[in-house]
Amino acid sequence: MSVRRLAAEQPEGFAFTPANLEWAKAQIKHYPEGRQASAVLSLLWRAQAQNDGWLPEPALRYVADMLDMAYIRIYEIVTFYTMFNLAPVGRYYVQVCGTTPCMLRGAEDIKDACRKHIGEKDQVTDDGLFSWTEVECLGACVNAPMTQINKYYYEDLTPKNFESILKRLRAGEDVEPGPQDGRQTSAPAGGAITLTDPALYANDPSGPEPGSAGTTVMVAKAKPKATAPKREKRPG
Repeated sequence: MSVRRLAAEQPEGFAFTPANLEWAKAQIKHYPEGRQASAVLSLLWRAQAQNDGWLPEPALRYVADMLDMAYIRIYEIVTFYTMFNLAPVGRYYVQVCGTTPCMLRGAEDIKDACRKHIGEKDQVTDDGLFSWTEVECLGACVNAPMTQINKYYYEDLTPKNFESILKRLRAGEDVEPGPQDGRQTSAPAGGAITLTDPALYANDPSGPEPGSAGTTVMVAKAKPKATAPKREKRPG
């Protein structure tokens, strides 16, 4: 388990912008009286976004006061959830997945590229553009190795295409997120390799599924109601 502490250097204060304050009050109203603490994650996330991607200690006290929470409760939350950054990060915050699938497919090479082009882990570059850290599984194992840069995933990385991403971001270019090797999302790399023979489908007696294009959905006709047989009248 990593040790998470507040940054040594802190700003004097923090306050939401008018727009963010209005938004925060609307979030609090979603919860019953006395349960406003349920909005804590949302408010902390918005405070981090306002403060260039990290949470200073005055912001923690500010959110705690808004929600009538003890300061220690806020500290417990932000030191538990790694989604909250307790020290400054770069304009492009690179999170490198180092869990087993990514490690087996080259995550160490991606970390070496970070050291080469950004510097040591958790250090912001002099121009303020980049910082990087190693994180646990980000859930894109099929596309390993991968990184998350700000809110976007960049997958199927090699040292070469990852270095290209960093250079383009440094130059102010937009880089398309997702797989970087031409793969379609998480489809098989190189295209499908099973069930590709057209003969498998040429003589399918079942035909297309009912209701699909080019078919008519059959509607059963209603059967006529059964009627009781007429009784013959007896003479007399």
